[in-house]
Amino acid sequence: MKVTKAVIPAAGLGTRVLPATKAMPKEMLPIVDKPSIQYIVEEAVKSGITDILIITNRGKGIIEDHFDRTPYLESALESSGKTELLEELKAVSDLANIYTIRQKETKGLGHAISRAKSFAAGEPIAVLYGDDVIIGDNPACKQLIDAYDKYGLGVVGVKEVKPEDIHKYSSLKVDKLEDNIYKCTDMIEKPDDAHVLSYFSILGRCVLPPEIFDILENTKPGVGGEIQLTDAMRELAVTKGMTAVDFEGVRYDMGNKLGILKATVEVALKHPEVKDDFRAYLKEIAKTL
Repeated sequence: MKVTKAVIPAAGLGTRVLPATKAMPKEMLPIVDKPSIQYIVEEAVKSGITDILIITNRGKGIIEDHFDRTPYLESALESSGKTELLEELKAVSDLANIYTIRQKETKGLGHAISRAKSFAAGEPIAVLYGDDVIIGDNPACKQLIDAYDKYGLGVVGVKEVKPEDIHKYSSLKVDKLEDNIYKCTDMIEKPDDAHVLSYFSILGRCVLPPEIFDILENTKPGVGGEIQLTDAMRELAVTKGMTAVDFEGVRYDMGNKLGILKATVEVALKHPEVKDDFRAYLKEIAKTL
């Protein structure tokens, strides 16, 4: 079954980047001139996704507004002759069919994804974590969808993390299939040193078959007292196996202050409007370090 639906969980509180996120969702923090969630939506669209559900909570209506039309602003741009900017804004609202639903209780990522059952309507879904912006020539989401089409199993996007950091993430048991693709047969969330399966961890992307929702309904709270998506995916991995793709692209953790700064600098260095002046500015700054 073709993957045309995506879910973006964006209900987190953004505590790691307070106070910036006290009144603004972290998903709306800008990378140069676009909010981070727009990069994620654009990646999904470039991967063949036509319908996107964004899972939010109270105070995040600004996300929905961003992907809506703004007649008064469009009229002002048209009156002032700023047609290029006008078309750019219109394009944002036409990227995909975008829906929102609230996660009324913060019970973990697994609980958030379970809220998408009606939206999925028996179809597979791509999941693009709201904290993770991944930039590259070949969209990360598409790389996972291609693996789903080829192997017919749920897919996780993975990267190797530093041994000292593995306890912050998940750890996967993997065997190489080809190139950057692996068979995953077990996983654990936030392992201690005695339970590390490998230094491959799920980072930001997965494609899940419809049965994930039945599994989530029976998944008990795990690490942190929350319903962990990793625990539900583990059942898939152990019973059927999953595919792990060591995806191409640079991942930026937008729930982390350093990640936000890295994304801003590296995207600015490629941005057609500011790249030359910004590069010159950085060279001058570097002389003072």
